[in-house]
Amino acid sequence: MASMMSAHLSKDFFDLVKAIGESKSKQQEDRIISDEVQTLKKKMPEAKISRKKMKEFLVRLIYVEMLGHDAAFGYIRAIELAASKNLIQKRVGYLCSGLCLSPDHEFRFMLVNQLQQDMTSSNFLEVAAALGATIRLATTDMIPPLLAHVVKLLQHDRELVRKKTVMVLHRFHRLDASAVSHLGPQMRRTLCDKDPSVMAASLCLLHAQITEKPLGFKELVPSFVSILKQIVEHRLPRDFDYHRMPAPWAQLRLLRILALLGRADQSTSEGMYEVLGDVIRRADTGINVGYAIVYECVRTVTTIYPNNNLLDEAARAIARFLGSENHNLKYLGITGLAQVVEQHPKYAAEHQLAVIDCLSSVDDTLKRKTLDLLYRMMNPVNVEFIASKLVESLEQSTDDFLRRALVSRLCTAAERFAPSNAWYVATIVRVMELAGELVPNEVAQQMLSLVAEGGEEGDADALRADAVDRFVGMLHREVVPDGLFHVLAWVLGEFAQLSSESASVAEAIATLAADDARLKGAPRARELLLTALIKLAAQSDDINTKAALRSLAERFASSSNIELQQRALEALNLLDASTEDSGLLEDALPYDASLEDPLDGVVTGEGEDRNGGDALGFLDRFVASALNAGAAPYQKPVDDENETESESEEETSNFKFEAYAEPQKPGRRVQQTSYPMGDSTENDEEIARRLQEAEYANQPPQRTTARGGNAIGSGGGLAAASGPWGAPRQPVAPTPAAPRPAAAPTQQQRAPTPTEPEEKTAEQAEKERMAAALFGGVGAATAAAPRRAPRKASNASSRQASRSPPPPAPPPAPEPSLLDLGAPEEPPAPAPPPPPVSDLLGDLSAPAPAPVPPPSTASDPFAAFDGLSLTEATPSTAFAPEKLTTADFGGRWGPTKHEKRAEVSLTPTQTTPDAVAAGLAKVGAVLVEAIPATRELILAATHTPTAAICLWHVKLLATSAALVTVRSPNPEVARLALEASVGALSSSA
Repeated sequence: MASMMSAHLSKDFFDLVKAIGESKSKQQEDRIISDEVQTLKKKMPEAKISRKKMKEFLVRLIYVEMLGHDAAFGYIRAIELAASKNLIQKRVGYLCSGLCLSPDHEFRFMLVNQLQQDMTSSNFLEVAAALGATIRLATTDMIPPLLAHVVKLLQHDRELVRKKTVMVLHRFHRLDASAVSHLGPQMRRTLCDKDPSVMAASLCLLHAQITEKPLGFKELVPSFVSILKQIVEHRLPRDFDYHRMPAPWAQLRLLRILALLGRADQSTSEGMYEVLGDVIRRADTGINVGYAIVYECVRTVTTIYPNNNLLDEAARAIARFLGSENHNLKYLGITGLAQVVEQHPKYAAEHQLAVIDCLSSVDDTLKRKTLDLLYRMMNPVNVEFIASKLVESLEQSTDDFLRRALVSRLCTAAERFAPSNAWYVATIVRVMELAGELVPNEVAQQMLSLVAEGGEEGDADALRADAVDRFVGMLHREVVPDGLFHVLAWVLGEFAQLSSESASVAEAIATLAADDARLKGAPRARELLLTALIKLAAQSDDINTKAALRSLAERFASSSNIELQQRALEALNLLDASTEDSGLLEDALPYDASLEDPLDGVVTGEGEDRNGGDALGFLDRFVASALNAGAAPYQKPVDDENETESESEEETSNFKFEAYAEPQKPGRRVQQTSYPMGDSTENDEEIARRLQEAEYANQPPQRTTARGGNAIGSGGGLAAASGPWGAPRQPVAPTPAAPRPAAAPTQQQRAPTPTEPEEKTAEQAEKERMAAALFGGVGAATAAAPRRAPRKASNASSRQASRSPPPPAPPPAPEPSLLDLGAPEEPPAPAPPPPPVSDLLGDLSAPAPAPVPPPSTASDPFAAFDGLSLTEATPSTAFAPEKLTTADFGGRWGPTKHEKRAEVSLTPTQTTPDAVAAGLAKVGAVLVEAIPATRELILAATHTPTAAICLWHVKLLATSAALVTVRSPNPEVARLALEASVGALSSSA
């Protein structure tokens, strides 16, 4: 008690804190706070209260707000105390204001003048207090009056003030990035600050700016590399060490920055290889913060331009993670493997059994990450095994978010890699059984269309019969999901006669439709089952089926459900009319007519213009009966053809003859167009970047800032920073150093040592069998999975076609247009895999391993993994020239849907097709054809690592700029090609 009292705390405050801590329930705590609110309301307005006592009251006010009660009555006292000359009282006033005032509270603006005064104070502690308050209190509207004062403090003598100033600028950037975009030179100086804390603080702001636009910071790479090298070599004071690891948070930030700057840029990445290898080797010390740095290195290595030595080092780090008994490290290993396997699948071969072990782990988080890895590895060979694991997880999971992800992935996998139509139908039906409410309507409709089409040619009814048998078995279940009821009723209504016991099917449908208990959770199920029974009665001559239909329709003819009542009355009318015309039901509801146009063959016109068929002829008797009863005949609307023609002529002749406005000169800012892919588990920064690109997907390229300038936020290039953290005057060439032995793992996490081969147990043999199924199958290469049959006309459509005269032959298709970007395009090919997420770790200095002899097909588990092998040649460049003719280019352009587009400014000497072609030749693109008259050219290349074709279309604009459009079947390849093209043209400019 005495110590508390000596710390300027009253007994009342001590009793309050003690009572809150000892409260036994939320109700007792609320009573204590309510009493405290009444006490503060009574004492705070007193006139003679001292500032020292007011400071304590504000601290008690913070407790009130922290525990969920309103203390708005005391906010004005916090504003007043912030103007105190006493430093402690001032800091309490700022603290209370920052914690209690909401972002849109008007009292925040009352502090602007006080913040300006404190920032100009001669006491650096007051300046630091004002800067700390600005970080918590600043809003977008407060930036203009405070920015000038904040920028001046970048030159302050105290490193504490300079560090807090950089933190304030980072806060301003998060509120409004344009507000600090002009501070490029100042941020360059902070990166070179002599104090490591200021330098580390500046990395956060630079990272945020580089994330938005990396092209404007390429010249700072040597500075970042130099800083990282000095940190790794322990040149910082020991105060920055954490568990003997030098400045780990600065290392992590620098690695993320280098990953952004080195993406798809070979020349920039080559300057990072040496330091990245050094960081990996020094960080692997067996402590958690070291593992974090190793993992971030792996992500960086797999994001920048690939290097074999670094990738091998990353694979070894992943192996150490997967071989650990620690589930957290296994999670890192699975995450890293998921990122590596998309672009470098050969590194997954040695971890097959480890993946199977993680799949059966009791750790739910680890199991989810393993399922994500399986989805990324899916291909036509292993789709059945992986889909079974995803279905099994869906069956056991109760987490709504996980179930949604699993349903999305299963539907996507079944659509892309289904080995057969029957497997596709069975998989979608099983998913609808387990989570029917989460399956999109488009997926169910696509499955019904496939059943209606009938599967492979020559065996149209096999798929339908299999679907009918599957749904007939569900008629006797106690619970059927509502979404599945729609599919079940439609399939049985259309094709139930393919069942060997069609009469029993009709009886089961009638029994289910009359069962109120089983249809309680499916409001529309009874309507759908009644319609299915009507179709069965039309397709069958069975008297019992029609009797069951009549009984059911009579029961629901007076139902309160209007839709059900209407269908019941229609059924009764059809049954009554069919007694006079036995073929009426079959004409109204023909078999296998779901793909027909219901108005196909409708009689149109009058007199000599009368044409068409008799598709609606069964309605003639009803029309005649209505006319005889006095109904008015149908009158065709009268169209004013002359008025329509004149309007169309006026529209077609409405051309614009005025000159267009002169366009503005573009800057170097590059705006990309991106089409985000479906499901994936990317990190937050990658997701934010792709969502931002998606917002511009439907917008034309925009011209932005003018060329030039050194502002970091404006896109101008910055010279490499110099000084204590800058690049060395004589940069060291990235020559590989001798490999250093990796640090041994700890005793608890040591990787298992190889032992003498033992006899395989049954459990181990089963794991190896599962691994073989997962990783593409063991043995000879498997042929590609059969594609689903193309859509074909239904039987009824064929019958209708036989009755109708043959249509005139279509005109011959025109030759493919070379550069007609607006021409109609063919339907898109199946969606490619999701874009890769940033990878994991790597080594640079280790020499390249000796080439491994190619394994035989009998022992290569990747023999059927999309043609992948355990050995892979590394291309010297990312893109290789692809020689195409103009016709070939035009034929490939339309179906290639993944497009990236950017506008790049050019120098006057570079605004010719030949100059642009020479610039893109550095990327590997070869000229297909150039059209000087229209200032357009097309080029082609092949992405060597993925063998994906890449097509360029460049349009030279009148504003000394080029509109570069890149298309590729792989969205990541298109992005890499565009970034490389922009870099090549910009460097030439």
